[in-house]
Amino acid sequence: MNMIHVVILAIIEGLTEFLPVSSTGHMIIASSAMGIASDPFIKLFTIAIQLGAILSVVVLYFKRFFQSTRFYFKLLVAFIPAAVFGFLLSDAIDKLLESALTVGITLFLGGIILLFVDKWFNKPLITKEEDITFPIALKIGFFQCLAMIPGMSRSASTIIGGMTQKLSRTAAAEFSFFLAVPTMFAATAKKLLDYYKDGHTFTGDEIKFMLVGNVVAFIVALLAIRTFISFLERKGFRLFGWYRIVVGGIIIALYLSGHNLEVI
Repeated sequence: MNMIHVVILAIIEGLTEFLPVSSTGHMIIASSAMGIASDPFIKLFTIAIQLGAILSVVVLYFKRFFQSTRFYFKLLVAFIPAAVFGFLLSDAIDKLLESALTVGITLFLGGIILLFVDKWFNKPLITKEEDITFPIALKIGFFQCLAMIPGMSRSASTIIGGMTQKLSRTAAAEFSFFLAVPTMFAATAKKLLDYYKDGHTFTGDEIKFMLVGNVVAFIVALLAIRTFISFLERKGFRLFGWYRIVVGGIIIALYLSGHNLEVI
């Protein structure tokens, strides 16, 4: 891995973390294409730099994060399902992260769903985070568990989950952003702990790569969030659906034609 790889992956992360297209899936494909995906540090890096992107949410929605204790409890309730299933299914999730074909299939299927989401859930009743109840937060949390499958997209899973509970597109997207904060903090902490348990330590270059990757992801994500919300309010999800179908279809076609797309 070199600094060019770092910047490329961090830009991909910043652009895709909050879009319903799967940041993890895109980084798996990119790292595989660059021939660096088999390195244990890369697997840690692709998770850890998501933290930089997530911190952009705290900056952009700073006042919302300090408005009430009820807000934190709702995030905690929504976070619980991912925490439980993430702990129980850790090994299975790691194996799925090694398959580019899995990414292709889930991108394709998720894209089909996004083509129809706007029509299925077009009568929202909740437009503000304050109106989200604890039961609704918990249900959204269960939807977030779908994102443990690479290519599903945490953002897509939680936004669609919110819309099934009568949230508007904007309200669902913003709650998805908020929920990302505790989720990615926990995911990064667990990945770091596992990395050390396996006997790995950071070299000077790897520490530098981590710092640069998180900073780049943070800056790019700041720009991506505002653009996404504006686009979502005006256009909805269809474009993202077609994008996922095209990218997923290409990955599946390459696999069926004999190309080796496995990450390790």
